Amino acid sequence: MIWLTVFSLVCLRIATGNELVTCTSVIKLQNVQRGVRLHSHEVKYGSGSGQQSVTGVTNSDDVNSYWVIKNGSNKPECKRGEEIKCGDVIRLQHFSTRRNLHSHTFTAPITGSHQEVSAFGENGVGDDGDNWQVVCSSDLWYKTSAVRLRHVVTSKYLTVPGSTYGRPIAGQYEITAHGTISDASLWRPTEAVMFMPSSEDSAGHDEL
Repeated sequence: MIWLTVFSLVCLRIATGNELVTCTSVIKLQNVQRGVRLHSHEVKYGSGSGQQSVTGVTNSDDVNSYWVIKNGSNKPECKRGEEIKCGDVIRLQHFSTRRNLHSHTFTAPITGSHQEVSAFGENGVGDDGDNWQVVCSSDLWYKTSAVRLRHVVTSKYLTVPGSTYGRPIAGQYEITAHGTISDASLWRPTEAVMFMPSSEDSAGHDEL
């Protein structure tokens, strides 16, 4: 987290209003219906893919709930501070472990009718199962806007069905992908550190 503190002095903005969500920004995503934040950690699923688990947590100050916004795996790297448009395909890279939010056709650990969601890859390098489309109602993704994340390969939405785990992650919520559109599949950025456009692209732009 040291680098966040250093960079915040020169090219970051702590998001407090209706800022645009931008590429390379570091965010936490809170589920609208359940109020939990998207989370991951070095705990693997004991079934299914055996990949790193993704859960939802209620506490707001856990560093393992930070995700970095990147372009989809089949697109060139986006510029720092580039606006995220509704309909864009992105990856969310877990800040601490550098694995990507991922889904596939493995069955979810608790809710058998849903797909498993995991964190996958090494140092941000994964596969097409890491691609998520931002689904929202305006042209651009704003920090105050709730969006859905549609898994590109399977067309399922990132969802919190409501089930919770026992040990070793007792009380954490199951995160899945499912085809149903509801408030359980709506997500809003909460704590966020937004990268502003790089200097060559931001002439005349005021930074905090």
